[in-house]
Amino acid sequence: MKILVCITHVPDTTSKIQFTDNNTKFDKTGVQFIIGPYDDYALARAVELRDQTGGELTVLNVGEAETEPTLRKALAIGADKAIRVNAFPKDAYFVALQIAHYAKEGAYDLILMGRESIDFNGGMVHGMVGELLGMPSISPVMKLDIEGQSAKMAREIEGGKEYIEVDLPFIAGCQEPIAEWKIPNMRGIMSARTKPLDVVETISDETFSQVNAFQLPPAKGAVQLIDKDNVEELVRLLKNEAKIL
Repeated sequence: MKILVCITHVPDTTSKIQFTDNNTKFDKTGVQFIIGPYDDYALARAVELRDQTGGELTVLNVGEAETEPTLRKALAIGADKAIRVNAFPKDAYFVALQIAHYAKEGAYDLILMGRESIDFNGGMVHGMVGELLGMPSISPVMKLDIEGQSAKMAREIEGGKEYIEVDLPFIAGCQEPIAEWKIPNMRGIMSARTKPLDVVETISDETFSQVNAFQLPPAKGAVQLIDKDNVEELVRLLKNEAKIL
C-alpha cells in the first residue's frame, strides 16, 4: 500500500503570536514550529497502517526550506521518504493543487492529513484535493481500519457519529482518537538523517484569495466577582458591559 500524509508546519500552540509590516505579515521571530497536531494523528495512524499492510509511507509539505526540520521529524516518527513542494503556502487552493498533482503522479492508495491546520483553521484542503483528484474525501475521521481494498471509518457529525465504508483510494481528514501521537526514538532520529527528502517545484501559482491584514483577538478583560446574592448587579453588568442580554 502506498500512503501519502500531508503535514503542515505551524507555530507551537504555546507561542506568542505577533505581526509586522502594519499587521500584514506573521512575525516568526522566536517562534517554535511543529507538525500540525491533527496531522500528527494522521501520521501516527499511517505508520500503524504501513506496518500492518506493508508498502511505503511518504510525507509531503508545501513550504519553504525552513519546513525541512518538520519533515525530518516526520521521517523520524516513521515515514519512509519526504517531499517538500518549494513554495510558501499562499492559500488553501494553492496547497491543494500541489498536493493533488503529486498525489496523482504517485498513484497513492490512501491520502491522510489533519482535519485542519491550527494556524488558519480553514479545514478545506482535503475536500479540494478530493475534488481535484475525483476521489471521496471524508472528514473528520476518528477511526480508520483497512480491510483489503476497502476502509471502514467512523467520523464525528453533529449530535453523534457516522460509520462509513469506502473503497480505496480516498482522502481522510483526521483527528483524535484515530491514533496516539508517536514520539521519535533515537533510532528513528538517526535513520531520518539518511532517508530521502526530495524538493520539487510548484506546478502553478494560481490562488483564489489573499491576506490583507491580521488582527489579534482583543485582550481579556479583568475578572469581576459578583456576590451570589447580588442578582441585580450581575444582570446590569451582563446587559450594559458584556452586552450579552
